[in-house]
Amino acid sequence: MVPRRVRIGLAVLMSFLIFPLVRFDMPSEFGLMKLIPGFFSEMLIGMTIGFITELMFSGIQVAGQIAGYQMGFGIVNVIDPMTSQQVSITAQFYYLFAVLLFLATGTHRLFIQALVESFKYIPPLGARFSGYNLRKLVALAGDIFVMAVKVGAPVLAITLFTQVVLGIVARTVPQINVFIVGFPLQIGIGLIGIGLSLPLLATLLSSTFRGMEWDIFSVIRMMGQ
Repeated sequence: MVPRRVRIGLAVLMSFLIFPLVRFDMPSEFGLMKLIPGFFSEMLIGMTIGFITELMFSGIQVAGQIAGYQMGFGIVNVIDPMTSQQVSITAQFYYLFAVLLFLATGTHRLFIQALVESFKYIPPLGARFSGYNLRKLVALAGDIFVMAVKVGAPVLAITLFTQVVLGIVARTVPQINVFIVGFPLQIGIGLIGIGLSLPLLATLLSSTFRGMEWDIFSVIRMMGQ
């Protein structure tokens, strides 16, 4: 969601800030044929770190989409100005809340630490992507759905209970138009559930951020072996 020029400028700035902090030994001899694969291996380090983080935020967005669908927000979408695509309004809310908590807890400094530590475990132009890394990333991709269920569980439980109650009312009092009554009721209860579950969501995301730190550093260590 950040403009391309800002991202390029931030990358250059981070390079100047990190360079005095790292110590590394360049290979004594390397030609063009070794430099090109080494260049892509260096890119792979940053892409892997970013991919692990993107998986976590994708799980949060999936939770918002599921919660919004259960609340009746299946067609309530907003246009993302960066991607020009429709996104769920509840998914966007969960995403922005996670980003704010990500910055408030100082987890963004983890990326700087990971870049500095990568020079200790991975020699320059020598990153390796083994089968363990692939299995680890596949497992993290599967955890998207686990995280989505955990994050969206309070809202899912409340809306499911509301639907059960409305079903009982429809059977006992057929004169009531459950569709007209239930639609705003479900939205209101869903919004209350989101508000009440925010402290629980903050605790869950904080523990997820700590687990993400372990995942990133374990992958970095394996890329240097």
